[in-house]
Amino acid sequence: MYQTLILILILAITAGCSSEPEEEKRKDLLDRILERGELIVLTTNQPTTYYIDRDGNEAGPEYDLTRSFAQSLGVKTRYITHDSVDALIEALIMEQGDIAAAGMTATTERARQFDFGPSYMDVSEYLVCHREGRFVENADDLKGLEIVVPVSTSYTATLHKEYPHIDWTHDDNLLTPALLQKVRKREIECTVSDSTIFDINRRYYPEISVKYTLLKGSKLSWMYQKSNPRLTAAISKWLAEMKATGHYDQYIEKYYGHIDVFDYVDVQKFKRRISERLPKYKDMFIQAAKENNISPALLAAQSYQESHWNRNAKSPTGVRGIMMLTQPVAKSLGVTSRLDAKQNIFAGAKYHAKMKNLLSDEITEPDRTWFALASYNVGRGHFRDAQALARKLGKNPYLWIDMKEVLPLLSEKKYYKDTNYGYARGTEPVTYVTRIRDYEDILVQYFTANDSDSKIVK
Repeated sequence: MYQTLILILILAITAGCSSEPEEEKRKDLLDRILERGELIVLTTNQPTTYYIDRDGNEAGPEYDLTRSFAQSLGVKTRYITHDSVDALIEALIMEQGDIAAAGMTATTERARQFDFGPSYMDVSEYLVCHREGRFVENADDLKGLEIVVPVSTSYTATLHKEYPHIDWTHDDNLLTPALLQKVRKREIECTVSDSTIFDINRRYYPEISVKYTLLKGSKLSWMYQKSNPRLTAAISKWLAEMKATGHYDQYIEKYYGHIDVFDYVDVQKFKRRISERLPKYKDMFIQAAKENNISPALLAAQSYQESHWNRNAKSPTGVRGIMMLTQPVAKSLGVTSRLDAKQNIFAGAKYHAKMKNLLSDEITEPDRTWFALASYNVGRGHFRDAQALARKLGKNPYLWIDMKEVLPLLSEKKYYKDTNYGYARGTEPVTYVTRIRDYEDILVQYFTANDSDSKIVK
């Protein structure tokens, strides 16, 4: 009898000990987030989700939206990036984060395992190939194409369900932006991309082209563990308020509102603007360049690349003025109005000189100038990452001929995963420098013909 009583007592104690974890587990995820005071976001490191900008700040559409939602709850945010959708989903299964916010499409397959918040954007899924690739008019023309897609993405579900008659393969390591670059280089024939990802990357990879729309109306949503109705309700309320107040449109405009097709250099248009726009700013470029010991032709070329000599220019991310200064840079240089062309030009020249002065003495001209321009464009942190990567690859971090090969690698997971600042559109600073050099070659003649004080300083 005593043994029976002891056994009952042990069972009662055991049941009592296990009830608290079970109770905790049954709590809605929203309660756990509020009690913790932190929203843990699982995401990827790419332009349409989360990245570090050229000023070293966190940025990206998913960053802005999740941070806004967290602020509505009165909690902080913490971001954990993953190199693939597959790894991100595995982390969500293991409850290493609260929500997956990485441009996730709400597919039927995923909905069996997870809950989705309300859709915050509709996208199309494009077949993207090299622009000189073959013409695709209908689904039958997809046969025989080499199509490579990232693993565990919604694209695999689309291809399985909608196009069972075609062959394709998946890549276990690369996200869509890196595969688009492979298409550009003709290392693969085609890939699949959300319309948002394509629109951003086509500015930097003019060789890529949409050949066919595989699916329209895909819904992007945040994904999280099942049976969390209060979290779903909170997200729905926040998103409705964002749209009602216009704040949602502001976020979308910031990243997607002014995406233009990246054109090749239009020399005739450039020459017209030399005669129509440049004269009013010529003396400012000459004086600012002289004070900062750089070339006026180079400074004017950089300004044209940034704004086409439009003092009112504004990028989707808020960079402004004729030299397209970020707010932190402008403030640090004492600029009171970024729309004031003189202030903007002189500050841009100072910032260029600053980038150059921060470089190692081992870097000589003209490479020193190209390095300063690349740092101006991509940010000093990302550029230093590229130099460190160059050393690992046996390249010379002090030569532009080597660095212009290394910088594009910052968009590939196997390289950027070990860097301090993560993903960067490394092709952009290379293109940026190349185009400025092209413009400068023409402008040297203009400045030397118009002003004896504007000789090249390098």
